[in-house]
Amino acid sequence: MRRPEIPSGQDPYGGVTTLAVPVGYQQELRRGVGGFASFAAGFSFVSILTTVFQLFGLGYGLGGAAFFWTWPLVFAGQLLVALCFAELAARWPISGAVYQWSSRLAGTTVGWFVGWIMIIGQVLTVAAAAIAAQAVLPGIWSGFQIVGGPGADPSVGSPTGARNAVLLGCVLLVITTVVNILGIRQMAAATSFGVTVEIIGVVALVLVLFFLPERGPQAVVQHTGWAGHGGYAGAFLASSLMAAYVMVGFDSAGELAEETHSPRRTTPRTILRALVTSGVGGALLILAGLMAARSLTDGKLAAGGLSWVLTDRLGGVLGRLLLCCVAVAVFACTLAVQTSGARMMYSMAREGALPFHRRLAKVSARTGTPVTASIVVGAGAAIALLVDVRQSAIFTALSSLCIAMLYLAYLGVTLPLLIARIRHRSAGGLPRGVDESGRPLFSLGRWGGAVNAAAVLYQAGMTINLIWPRAEIYDLTGGTWWLRWSALLFIGLSLAAGAAYFVARRLHRRIELRHVPHTHTEPPAGTRTVTEPA
Repeated sequence: MRRPEIPSGQDPYGGVTTLAVPVGYQQELRRGVGGFASFAAGFSFVSILTTVFQLFGLGYGLGGAAFFWTWPLVFAGQLLVALCFAELAARWPISGAVYQWSSRLAGTTVGWFVGWIMIIGQVLTVAAAAIAAQAVLPGIWSGFQIVGGPGADPSVGSPTGARNAVLLGCVLLVITTVVNILGIRQMAAATSFGVTVEIIGVVALVLVLFFLPERGPQAVVQHTGWAGHGGYAGAFLASSLMAAYVMVGFDSAGELAEETHSPRRTTPRTILRALVTSGVGGALLILAGLMAARSLTDGKLAAGGLSWVLTDRLGGVLGRLLLCCVAVAVFACTLAVQTSGARMMYSMAREGALPFHRRLAKVSARTGTPVTASIVVGAGAAIALLVDVRQSAIFTALSSLCIAMLYLAYLGVTLPLLIARIRHRSAGGLPRGVDESGRPLFSLGRWGGAVNAAAVLYQAGMTINLIWPRAEIYDLTGGTWWLRWSALLFIGLSLAAGAAYFVARRLHRRIELRHVPHTHTEPPAGTRTVTEPA
């Protein structure tokens, strides 16, 4: 039985109280995303096969076997964030989710800067995801090591490996850009196929490696394999980069909300499902890899990661077959991250909040996708790779930097949400309402404030941890000060550039006496909106 709707109107946060009230935008994107495809968008962004394979060796090298415990710690922290995001996704199912949520909670100025940081972070994340091809393809066939030939060092920390990673990454970006501009159904089908292959691959890998143990699970209580000196706490925090890099992007289901059927009901579930599935699967994969590795002390696990474990323990044929599953996951991950970034750029552009906004906000009448935004995100990621083509430190530095920026953007949502909860606690917290099936919107109820506060504390601590100027992350040369401080420098310059554009834009519009469309106003009566059609 459908529950009666609450009287329509604006809530204290500037959003809507019921499904019947529009969220303020004309429906341009096409609804072609179902429940599994929505889950696939978030799961593909996280992509445990891509990111665990990509960074397993780094995490192990920094913290030894005990780095495993960074995984459940990061998972617990990100689950708090995901619960907050699930509440917001039910109330404001709009493309550009993080930007839109922040704007409604803290005002359009704060929202603009959060969106600006998110776009840059997503472009860098696309580049970092594309680099993962280097961690897999040369292991499948040595011919993929084009730079230096099949006999060259394929490690991304070597000059030949780094340059080949850029080459393979740019080719992958061309492919994902083409898929993105073909249409949402093609993108959803490709992502869903990739997730299916990835889930099968994770289950197969975990089972196979668990049946080939060299040691028991008690190996994770020791930091065997750690070659550092002094206290272990700093090494443990540094090794958490691997888990922090993996468990982001679950909000991608929210980015596709305007293209999802029944988004108020579907999106909160798929955000949580994507993170929980990734958390459980990733923990089992890491544990299985540590148990099956032939040695924890000969340096090969840190250098070769899980790719080395597979080819060493399973032989050439079976190991390569499983690596093919990883290659499919890398493709799906890069595609999902690029799609998410394009929707964020489109969402800001249609409010006139970005340079060349008219082009970026244009949706193809034939495919129903923001073609220009998709191309710009892909091109931006390729430029990020090409700029550092001769820098073998690109792998670790780019990974840590892009995730630090995403954490900052996430904090730009959860902190204003906490402040809004405190200010409007007498009103019962977030606005209530019903989803497309007539059921109450997803809510944390009385636990919302505590969960939200814990999420903010976790995000603030992890952001500091990620941008900390560690030489082993940002300066593999060992003596370049600006590389070591590159995270803070890049974030500072990004904010400064954003502030300069934001101020110039405001002044320009004041001179022209134009009304800024960046206000989330309701559309004229009769306009078809992004809410699910009845």
